[in-house]
Amino acid sequence: MATVLSVSGSPSASSRTDRLLRHLDERLRAQGHEVIPLDIRTVPAEALLGADFRHPAIAEATELFAGADGVVVATPVYKASYSGVLKALLDLLPQYALAGKTVLPLATGGSTAHVLAIDYALRPVLSSMGAAHIVQGWFTLDTDLTVRDDGSLAVAAGAAEALTRVVDQFATALDRGPVLAAAG
Repeated sequence: MATVLSVSGSPSASSRTDRLLRHLDERLRAQGHEVIPLDIRTVPAEALLGADFRHPAIAEATELFAGADGVVVATPVYKASYSGVLKALLDLLPQYALAGKTVLPLATGGSTAHVLAIDYALRPVLSSMGAAHIVQGWFTLDTDLTVRDDGSLAVAAGAAEALTRVVDQFATALDRGPVLAAAG
């Protein structure tokens, strides 16, 4: 099966975006994929903001992208765009860090006014980085995500259905490989 890099662009350790992404990672693992989580907030700020391409954490992130067959990118939406920590990391990766890869963009936010952030803010950047195939992404409202007392995540029924569908489409595209997925 494929190796999937699961990238959380949330600056907060307790974010619903991060919890949602880790919830979806389990579905991919259950389908037999190896999932490697990358929480950008753990990359030292001085490396991200100082554009230190040689910093070991940036080098490690670059290697993780290079070794992945597919990438899931999840971000909260702030001011109609993806997070600044995600932007900072993407800016430090090689121009074609996504070449030959299947990518699933995901976003969360407080209002449906931001639903197009995936298509108008994130997708063009992912495309410019050479992604072989960017599957249909999904925007999830914060109100559809509830953190239970035990720390687990409950996803509202309609959102859960939609997320299952896009994750399964991503997994199918991974199984077909980037050349066939791009032609399909």
